[in-house]
Amino acid sequence: MTRQPLRSPITAATAVLVACGLAVTLAGCSAPAASAPSADVDWDALTHDELVDMATDEGEVVVYAFTSRIAAIEESFEAEYPGIDVVASDISSSELITRLATEHTAGSATADLAYVSDAPVVVTELLADGVLLPYLPARVAEALPSEHQAPLVANRLSTKVLMYNEEAHPDGAPVSNLWELTESEWAGKVVLVDPNVRGDYLDLATEFSLRADEMADAYTEHFGEEIALEDGMPDAGLQFLKNLYANDAVLVDDTDTVNAAVGATGQDAPPVGFTSYSDRRDNEEEGWALQVASGVAPAPGIVFPAYLGVTARAENPAAARLLIDYMMGDDSSTGGAGFEPFYVAGDYPTRTDIDTPADALSLDELGAWQIDPEASAEHRSDVADFLLTIQ
Repeated sequence: MTRQPLRSPITAATAVLVACGLAVTLAGCSAPAASAPSADVDWDALTHDELVDMATDEGEVVVYAFTSRIAAIEESFEAEYPGIDVVASDISSSELITRLATEHTAGSATADLAYVSDAPVVVTELLADGVLLPYLPARVAEALPSEHQAPLVANRLSTKVLMYNEEAHPDGAPVSNLWELTESEWAGKVVLVDPNVRGDYLDLATEFSLRADEMADAYTEHFGEEIALEDGMPDAGLQFLKNLYANDAVLVDDTDTVNAAVGATGQDAPPVGFTSYSDRRDNEEEGWALQVASGVAPAPGIVFPAYLGVTARAENPAAARLLIDYMMGDDSSTGGAGFEPFYVAGDYPTRTDIDTPADALSLDELGAWQIDPEASAEHRSDVADFLLTIQ
């Protein structure tokens, strides 16, 4: 296994310092924030105009987001509501969760809104500890399946799936079974973010274990015999991960590094890697040729929700809810400006009245596993510990 240098883990103490260091831009890190004066507001009973009026009186909304696309939302939201300033920070979900939890515990100023993946931790920690609160805009409820309404509203499904270089492989994915990645042909040529650095990659690793029966069947399909687990190996999914790491999988710090390694044009024998299907949107700008490896047995990876939640100590609770409403998209078939940054192949609208982008594979065609946040949460710490033993 090849491993690039990794950043130091974020400790609770570090997170406090980070939060305070952001005081200039994120409204301060001083005395504990007071309880929101609007705690008794019946948000569901407000009309849209009433919500806009309250949000405009607040004049600002601070948002932590796990995607750089929040910058486009900031620009378009401020154009739609010029009296409200969006203060946005683009940080990984792992850091975002640590920061929110630390600030909440400390009673310090924090964001008003979180746009976050890593659903298992969100559900079992941020929601369970009262850090985030749900808000479902009434106007979208009918078009939003119940599984995307709670425990927090999800505006889209994102992915961590196997991607390849379509310039080098114009006839399709160079593998048809994940177990091929454990063979000598792919030694040192599988790239992914270290799962112990990024929560969504840990969710991917966990899903391999949760889908152990499917991984075992895929082994038999590829090798023509039943899998023989090593002594003490709990399941076929963890056996796959051990074999993958032993085949010099390349662990990196961030998804952009995966994308560049896999997607850069002009390569004769590029690696493959696990990354976001939606990152194909940057192919032209970055000089990449990323494409998704659909049809890989037993699955190319995972699909997971991108959640929107109001923080319990939000200083601008109306503006936070208005931004959630905006990011759920308008009533057009594409979701309008509020959904435009996410209306790309590889992101899947949760609203049934927003069309899937024309050039995208359907979820069925993609064939990725949809995670169960609760099941993943119960298992992922064991998977994280296991990964440390094979690095």
